[in-house]
Amino acid sequence: MLPVRAGRLVVPEDELTERFSRSSGPGGQSVNTTDSRVELVWDFAGSRVLTEAQRERLGRRLASRLVDGQLRVVATEYRSQLRNRNAARERLTALLRAALAPPPPARRQTRPTYGSVQRRLAGKRQRSEVKRARGRPAGDD
Repeated sequence: MLPVRAGRLVVPEDELTERFSRSSGPGGQSVNTTDSRVELVWDFAGSRVLTEAQRERLGRRLASRLVDGQLRVVATEYRSQLRNRNAARERLTALLRAALAPPPPARRQTRPTYGSVQRRLAGKRQRSEVKRARGRPAGDD
């Protein structure tokens, strides 16, 4: 079981697929012989734990990360397969939490304060005076 939201959403183990391959990351003598790279795949479209609204939200927010309609997470940063498995699960959990979070409330528009309007206009007047002073002096030709 992969808990995403405490008490609300738990991804069953049988919906997750793990693949192992040789990692190109750090290692020692056994780097060429151990399959320490972990690829965790979850087909959320066929998941039985998601509601239709959650599926739609995941599909919209994770569209750039989907491969063949499945969500894939890869972990290669550790030499140990077990640590890479845990890292991939944590990464998937964080990704799902962020994607399933409700959107932030819309920004409420406010009016600028009286003082800030006056400061802006005073700055414009000052800049205008500077530019006007650059012209030719008025002479009595």
